[in-house]
Amino acid sequence: MSHGRGAVGPRRRWRAALAVLAGLALAGCAQVGYLAQSVGGHLQVLQAARPVSDWLADPATPEPLRQRLQLSQQMRDFASAELRLPDNASYRRYAELGRASVVWNVVAAPELGLQLQTWCYPVVGCVGYRGYYAQADAEQAAAPLRAQGLEVQVYGVPAYSTLGKLPGRWFADPLLNTFLNVPEADLARLIFHELAHQVAYAAGDTVFNESFATAVERLGGERWLDAHGGAAARAAVAAQDRRREEFRAFVLGVRDRLQAVYAGPGRDDEKRAAKAQVLATMRTDYEQLKRERWGGFSGYDAWFARANNASFAILGAYHGLAPNFERLFAREGGDFERFYAEVRRLAALPAATRRSEIEALAR
Repeated sequence: MSHGRGAVGPRRRWRAALAVLAGLALAGCAQVGYLAQSVGGHLQVLQAARPVSDWLADPATPEPLRQRLQLSQQMRDFASAELRLPDNASYRRYAELGRASVVWNVVAAPELGLQLQTWCYPVVGCVGYRGYYAQADAEQAAAPLRAQGLEVQVYGVPAYSTLGKLPGRWFADPLLNTFLNVPEADLARLIFHELAHQVAYAAGDTVFNESFATAVERLGGERWLDAHGGAAARAAVAAQDRRREEFRAFVLGVRDRLQAVYAGPGRDDEKRAAKAQVLATMRTDYEQLKRERWGGFSGYDAWFARANNASFAILGAYHGLAPNFERLFAREGGDFERFYAEVRRLAALPAATRRSEIEALAR
């Protein structure tokens, strides 16, 4: 392979990758072991990725994959042109990882509380989860947390964002087999969600970051369907969204009842009994909801079977403030650039001030 002036060959490129990511690991030397697996896992993902144009030009590429990649690039173009999301190399490469999830997250909360355990890292600050590139490593990390009496969930994640912090096309976030074949509307929303993290990010504020990205995925998803979805597709997505919103509202209602128990008076044993009653009622009400509203849809059965404080806490983090961001978007006249500028202003504020301004949007 020939290289022009200043080009970086494969060996140098790997050295550059290691230099950038190892620097992040060394910045948190107390966590070098954990961050080393993060560095190695991410590099393996990048190594597996090839430009989408190469996949499309390869006659060995299966036709269903070819069509899906073409669709993803239409969504990627739409994200920048219509939603004013970053126009960069993200999601212009594709990797086949040979597994169902790219990482597995570990989340934990107290037995009688809904505060997520947090971990702090270079660049991103403190977050309420810890990710592992191997499920066995995630389960191993969860064991001591359970031994401490925390309630823990381990769940697979199809995608993540590097926030656009790593330089060069080769470091850009790729498309992955772990999410490429989800329904069309979900694929568009996922791409929009992950790109939104590159627009604005408040270090250490998981609720702000995820709620903002969730708002962008919803707003962008609606525009994508308006532009590209037929009547049948819009009706199917609307029905799916109604079910999802009912699920979220139902779960957040249970979370609020649990929070009232935990914050209220009483001994720990009394709170445990009250908690058990809330969860028992939840399961009965869920069966009724599934039967009467969802036609027996069982897609949430596994979630309810495993539900614990960590489940309620992480769901709140992803969706708790999304309606507030949607109101902010409306206040800014439905203009994405003005909306993003205001979100970046909020992200730069002290945490307490930021939360106060965001919560005021609900009034």
